[in-house]
Order: sequence, then structure tokens, then C-alpha cells
Amino acid sequence: MSRHPPYERSRVRAVRALFIILGAERTAEGRSLRLLREWLSPVQRMQFTKKGYFEVVGSDTGRQYRIYPGTMSNICEVDEKGRPRLGLCFRTMGDLPMGDVMLAQKIALENCESSALTVARSFIPGVFMFRQGRLLG
Repeated sequence: MSRHPPYERSRVRAVRALFIILGAERTAEGRSLRLLREWLSPVQRMQFTKKGYFEVVGSDTGRQYRIYPGTMSNICEVDEKGRPRLGLCFRTMGDLPMGDVMLAQKIALENCESSALTVARSFIPGVFMFRQGRLLG
């Protein structure tokens, strides 16, 4: 359940989109996204800038995961053709800024994939769940 009332959700999405585009580095959200960008490889940084997501390779299985902007239900395992195969939901404890959550997800999948998958909830992604313009549900 979202912590924002329905009439504020689109406003929250718009504000978060601005943070992603402009960086808004004077805010916790903006600083967290700057830190995330610093930890991304050059290829991941380019993906995040151009496509709105970045991909990581799992440390144990070699599976490809796509991390979209968000704090939950924002990870998708992709098949060899880059199509969404399985959605994953795992996040940090507490209310952290989006960039910090995404960085923790990246580090977890790239370094201790099996442990991350044991706590993740999986779901079948819907047609519109993982798309370029998606920000936060």
C-alpha cells in the first residue's frame, strides 16, 4: 500500500522524475541518485541516462537483471533477448531515498545474488510494469 493518497501519487511521480532528470543534488533524493551514478559502471550509467534503467549480472547465476527507478517491485530478470521474465521485489529496511535503495539492490545482486533472492518476492511482470517511463508505483 502506498504511503501517499491517490491524488498525490501523480505529483510524487512527477517530482521523482525531476530528481532523476535534474539530479536535485541538494536533497536527500538527489544526493542518493548522485551516489548511485558514481557507483554505476560507464555502461550502466549510459543505460540509466538513455533508457531509464540499468542492468546488472548476478554474482552466482550470471542472470541478467534490470533495475528500474523505484524502491520496490522495480527489478526484473530478463531473458537472453532482453524481455522481462520475472519481477523481483526486495528492498532495504527503513525509508531510504530511491537512489540508496537502487544502489543496495545493485550491490546485492552483483555480490550476493543468492542471499538477495532468498528474501525477494517474485511476481509475473505485467505488460506495462517495466517500461522506460515508469518511475514509482
